[in-house]
Amino acid sequence: MQQWGAGRAVPLLVAAGSAGLLLGAYLSQHVGGLAPCPLCLIQRYPHFAVLGLGLAAVFVGGRGRVALLGLSGLALLVTAGYGVYHAGVEQGWFASACAAPAAGGSLEDIKAQIMAAPLTRCDEVPWSLIGVSLAGWNAIASVLMAGVAGWGAVRLWRAGT
Repeated sequence: MQQWGAGRAVPLLVAAGSAGLLLGAYLSQHVGGLAPCPLCLIQRYPHFAVLGLGLAAVFVGGRGRVALLGLSGLALLVTAGYGVYHAGVEQGWFASACAAPAAGGSLEDIKAQIMAAPLTRCDEVPWSLIGVSLAGWNAIASVLMAGVAGWGAVRLWRAGT
């Protein structure tokens, strides 16, 4: 097993960044009362992948770590893309149906599901900081973290690990 060194810091940092963004999303939902829309939920999935990939990269050495960091960077770019799209929907630049699919059943069952679901629209900004919505901040943070992951992967690749 390799010694703990600088090569483990980048995957740990990337995993911690995604964990922090997920923690913020869940706190805003469960403590702050901001119910997520379907696009908000989709943006969380790549962060779960990055969390797992980053933690795995801490314990894997060599080219495996490079590959896991590269995959983390790609997942972060995916969530950043969703964040840009979601921010665009909020600004009216893009159209979105933004409706969760109803489960099967009778027409009355589907109507009951729809009426019981919380109404959270993707085209409204529930919270912003200096004019940037949560989706926009996710995009910004994810692009920065993807840069860190990419930089780490290239650095490790060049080092021949």
